Amino acid sequence: MTDITHDRRPTLVLGGTGKTGRRVVYRLGARGLPVRVGSRSGQPPFDWADRSTWAPVLQGVRAAYIPYPDLVVAEATTATRAFAELAIDHGVTRLVLLTGRGEDEAQRAERAVQDTGADVTVVRCAWFMQNFSEDFLLDPIRAGEVVLPADDGQLDPFVDADDIADVAVAALTEPGHAGQVYELTGPRLLSFPAAIAEIAEASGRDIAYVPVSVEDYAAGATEHGAPAELVEFLTYLFSDVLGNNAHVTDGVQRALGRPPHDFSGYATRTAATGAWTQAAVR
Repeated sequence: MTDITHDRRPTLVLGGTGKTGRRVVYRLGARGLPVRVGSRSGQPPFDWADRSTWAPVLQGVRAAYIPYPDLVVAEATTATRAFAELAIDHGVTRLVLLTGRGEDEAQRAERAVQDTGADVTVVRCAWFMQNFSEDFLLDPIRAGEVVLPADDGQLDPFVDADDIADVAVAALTEPGHAGQVYELTGPRLLSFPAAIAEIAEASGRDIAYVPVSVEDYAAGATEHGAPAELVEFLTYLFSDVLGNNAHVTDGVQRALGRPPHDFSGYATRTAATGAWTQAAVR
């Protein structure tokens, strides 16, 4: 199989405004490749909950990046398989599916998509580093106190979303990735307290870390107005997933021929943007 970047049909990037999706969109655009952003605000719009929006975004598409919002929910396997089958019907020749490590539900979705016979690459990921700077942990870090149901004994090989995007783009545009399952991690294990300590050092700030029980965390998040589905998902991650993935992998190296980015580099780069400074508190 030869390089397919000469194919001028667009690549569909679902979740094209999200943490990994917008990075994939940027990288494809930087290569001069046509991109179609799949989102509620896209043209045409796309919504996982409205199947009438699926076919229009697949018209004329060559490849698709598929990060389902929450693969642990019951309908995820059915939805991802149905979308993959529809993509095949529309002549899509390559699919890249983003999933999570240590999640039985996510692995069921992987098998469902693979069983369609599509040209699939699975990108299976550890906890994103960017959850500390682009998600629910940003405001607590800015406020100087992070409360989480994780202690020094619970380790994770945090992965950089930029590595995820690089692997996804390689799988979408280059030969040799079809049928691969790339399990992506950073190069070392880190606890949440240690991660917060590295962020504090990089940003020159005092940031307290407070470990709590999963039950107290869920109650506190609910009290502060967190959506019920987010509380349920985070409770699942901290109680059932965290700690099951306490090993690093060679997925980034296999896919890209280079080592993954380290958390310390991510912390230094992010701190330089001012994202974690006290002045940034909204």
